[in-house]
Amino acid sequence: MNDFVTYLAEALPEKDSLKLVKTEAKKYYQSSLPEECREMGYTLYRSENFQIQEIGVLLLGYCAHLYPDALAFLRETVGRHKNWKVQEILAMAFDNHCRMIGYEQALPLIREWMGDANPNVRRAVSEGLRVWTGRPYFKENPETAVELLAGLREDASEYVRKSVGNALRDISRKHPAAVAEELGSWDLSSKKAQQVHQLAGKFIL
Repeated sequence: MNDFVTYLAEALPEKDSLKLVKTEAKKYYQSSLPEECREMGYTLYRSENFQIQEIGVLLLGYCAHLYPDALAFLRETVGRHKNWKVQEILAMAFDNHCRMIGYEQALPLIREWMGDANPNVRRAVSEGLRVWTGRPYFKENPETAVELLAGLREDASEYVRKSVGNALRDISRKHPAAVAEELGSWDLSSKKAQQVHQLAGKFIL
């Protein structure tokens, strides 16, 4: 275990390398037992090197379908991390977890995370699943993706609202009618909803 930590410290450049972070996480996951993946995820997250932490987050995402504690750790601990780059990785880890259990089966979890008090957790969903309609289930059910995202149109966090607006905009490229119908039903008396509406309707309004 310590050998892998040492290896990463030497292999990762000082400059952020997302490609290498994702590659190293996938390699370890594919060559290790689930329990090893889980334990290494926790170990790497304790590093002071944020790129090593990122690999730990991805590893926990790979095994969260087997270990509820790993999923809870992503939500409750990683969701409070101060580095926005780690929050980007949390979004990727959440999406990977949904992929592994199946996006339709993940719907209750998606709704649960979207209702979390922590904006980082809510954004992990809206951002992680982009482009939503490129994912199985949502590809065949774009209206469900639109409905879920629209539920956050008046989110208290601008950080979340921008993600939601951009995610709806993505969907509008292939499903303009579904997004236009949803946007047309909004009460725009709220500046928060107006912001999301403007972003989401960029290509169709």
